[in-house]
Formats: sequence, C-alpha cells, structure tokens
Amino acid sequence: FLLRRTKEQVAPDLPEKTEMVMWCEMSSSQKTLYDSIRDSISSSLFLNIKKEGLQKSKLAVLQGILKLRQVCDSPLLLPADEQTCTDSVKTSTLMDELMYNLGSHKAIVFSQFTVMLDLLAEECTNRGISFFHFDGQTPPHQRAAMVSAFQSPDDKTRVFLISLKAGNAGLNLTAADYVFLFDPWWNTAVQQQAIDRTHRIGQTKKVFAYKMVCRDTIEEKIIQLQQRKKQLAEDLIGEEEGFVKSLSEDDIAYLFS
Repeated sequence: FLLRRTKEQVAPDLPEKTEMVMWCEMSSSQKTLYDSIRDSISSSLFLNIKKEGLQKSKLAVLQGILKLRQVCDSPLLLPADEQTCTDSVKTSTLMDELMYNLGSHKAIVFSQFTVMLDLLAEECTNRGISFFHFDGQTPPHQRAAMVSAFQSPDDKTRVFLISLKAGNAGLNLTAADYVFLFDPWWNTAVQQQAIDRTHRIGQTKKVFAYKMVCRDTIEEKIIQLQQRKKQLAEDLIGEEEGFVKSLSEDDIAYLFS
C-alpha cells in the first residue's frame, strides 16, 4: 500500500501559515474597460452557444475567461488597440505592499502571465525595488544562482517574481515569508504548491500568503464557483479545460454577468 505522509507529520514544528484574499477595487476607468469587454464577450458568446451548442463553444468560453482575467491583472496585457486605460489596481496595490508594508521581509510574487511579470519587473525598477525574476525561459543555472542568492541572509534582494508554472514546485525559498498570488489559479493544489515554496522545512518565520482578487469581477466569481463545485475531483478542474468542461450554461452566464 502507499504510505502518504502529510507535511504536518514530516515537519510538525513549521511556523504558522496564514492565507487570505487581498481584495482589489478597480478604478472607474479600469472597471469601465472591464465592463465593456465583458459585455462584448458575453453577447458574442451566447450567440455562439445558441448556434453551435455549449460543448462546441467551450474554447470561446475559455478565451473569454482568459481575456477578462487579463483585464483584472492589467489592461496592458490586452492588444494595444483595446488599451483604453492603463490603470492596474493590482499593480499599484502590490507595489504599495512591497514598498511600504514589507519592511525587511522577503516576498515571492507569482503570476500565470509572463508578460505581467515583465510589467511588474518594470514597475519594481522604476520604484527602486530590487528583485529577481524568472519564468519558463530562464536557463536552469541562472535560476539556481538566483535562488541561492535570494536564500542568502546577506542578500538584500527582497522580491522574487516567478512564473506560476515555472516555479510552483521543487523550489526552496524559505528566505521569503510573504507570498502574493497575483492572479488566482483554477487549481488550488497548484496555488498551494506555490505557497509551499516558503512554508517548508527550514522556515522559521510565520508565512503570509495573499491571493489578489479584483472585486465584482470574474476572479471573484471563479472563486465562488470553485467553492460550489468542491465535490468535483481536483484533477477534473485542475486546468483551464477541466474547469470549463465542468461549467453549465448557467455557470457561464454567471461568470459573464
């Protein structure tokens, strides 16, 4: 039989871990952009569903969800001709946290979107925040060097920007005790793995993990749907396709309302 040991059994003395949602309120211009894109997607999507049926429209649903999630992160992720505003409440909220609330603590910022990490890197540079940054394209030796430096008590770099898929497993980043999940992920197990880069053997401080969510948007609704669909096996809704497969027409109407 397979013996599964939980982290609590292996490392019973780990410090406390606190996970919470960091609610972000869009500016009026970002919300106006969000609403107009949502309305446009919604009307074309339901015409598509009416014409092609729900099953054949799942790719369009996925694309619609992706686009709205990008608006939540930053309108700068959209094509240039759709960027009617550049406000990003998440970017400004995160920068405030890193500049004014972090003190001498170290933080990891995860995003699914590599372009978003590039934008955050630019913001950090503009504000004089020292950081490391890697994604799936970063060579392993560079990645290892950055991790080693970040883990060193003598290193003053306080922020690590990491692509969720590139860095959610296998890394030991116990020098950090703050984690920011810039965009909520469908699969809570993937999010947990990301947070646990810090909350593992070797961690001596309490860990604080923040899931950044734009209020009254598809991000909040995805969280609510996940809670409603908890009975679905985690692997079924593990990736975007699985999550979308599990959606009924009512769910889709709710997401795009």
